Amino acid sequence: MSGKNFLFTSESVTEGHPDKVCDQISDAILDEFLSKDNRSRVAAETTVTTGMALICGEITADCYVDIPQVVRDTIRNIGYTGTCSGGFDADTCAVLTSIDEQSTDIGNGVNKAFESRSNNADTSVIETEELGAGDQGIMFGYACNETPELMPLPISLAHKLSYRLAQVRKQGLVDYLRPDGKSQVTVEYKDGKPFRIHTVLLSTQHNPSISGIADNEKVQEIIKNDLKKLVIDYVFESCDIKPDEDTIILINPSGRFVIGGPQGDSGLTGRKIIVDTYGGYSRHGGGAFSGKDPTKVDRSAAYASRYVAKNIVASGLAEKCEIELAYAIGVAEPLSIMVDTFGTGKISDEELSALVSKTFDLTPAGIINKFDLRNLPKKNGGKFYQLLAAYGHMGRTDINVPWELTDKAEELKQRATSCGLGCI
Repeated sequence: MSGKNFLFTSESVTEGHPDKVCDQISDAILDEFLSKDNRSRVAAETTVTTGMALICGEITADCYVDIPQVVRDTIRNIGYTGTCSGGFDADTCAVLTSIDEQSTDIGNGVNKAFESRSNNADTSVIETEELGAGDQGIMFGYACNETPELMPLPISLAHKLSYRLAQVRKQGLVDYLRPDGKSQVTVEYKDGKPFRIHTVLLSTQHNPSISGIADNEKVQEIIKNDLKKLVIDYVFESCDIKPDEDTIILINPSGRFVIGGPQGDSGLTGRKIIVDTYGGYSRHGGGAFSGKDPTKVDRSAAYASRYVAKNIVASGLAEKCEIELAYAIGVAEPLSIMVDTFGTGKISDEELSALVSKTFDLTPAGIINKFDLRNLPKKNGGKFYQLLAAYGHMGRTDINVPWELTDKAEELKQRATSCGLGCI
């Protein structure tokens, strides 16, 4: 999209959105298993609806986890309790589980790849088990210089709005908000660069009355005034590009949002993959993250591709960069590595691809070792992946996320220079 004038929109949702409830439950289960047995194989799927949460999937582990308790604790932390429950209460909802062990065919294929590589006397691998990819698939990573965290501006702003909306509720700055909510931001681009804020949209679940006022028109007026000040103005205060007098501000445009959460819509793990990544600004391989242990390249390789793309942009070798990785189940090395800098690269995309192959270990074991993916929950008090399950897995600055490091940027720059691949 370089060199064009266009509008681009990205959305985010709060932790109380029914799909995000499911993502957080699935990742809370993963956190608990990895904290007790860091070799756990987990593929946990969740669906929620009025009065019920269903957890199913495949888990193989050498430990016991009280899954119903993890589910209830997660729902409670999100805020679905008491008067805010709306037909979905942490203490009274039914929790159903249907869990099998991981397929031995998958497990054997993953383990076999390690044995094959071990027989070739490769001693560089710290990981002593499961080296092969846990599934086939394609993963994309992306970075650009539109924000300090090297993320596209629309999704960065949308996440900040959703996160702030939840903060306002949880901190009790107003007493009428309920957990479900959405944000959406449209940015106007000129010559491929963010130019102005075209539209800001917030939708929030709320009590039917506020301070004894039941008239919906007056209720919505209170909500609009409060959220304009406490959420929109708060978020944009620290931004270089702010809403102007022509920016369209929409708050609860449907006119009323009382019934929400799992009572309003059923939820499902993995149904917000664009929210989880780049807001649609980059391509997506289709694989979701939540509830999957690190042997699943849908998750681990997506983190690695973000890490590669971010380091390329941080090195100054490109203004924007997209990475595609492809894997086969049970095979360690990526089948392909693609780099696309959209014409902004200081060197060719083919030369960058060669640099990536030389600089990064993109085998599943290499990724797991580099980011210490098995041990992150235990290192962070038993909760890590659940924190990523709302407000994005990429570009996070509120959590110490290893794939957001730019520790390879200087090495990439030096390699490019020493190889004579352009002047940096």
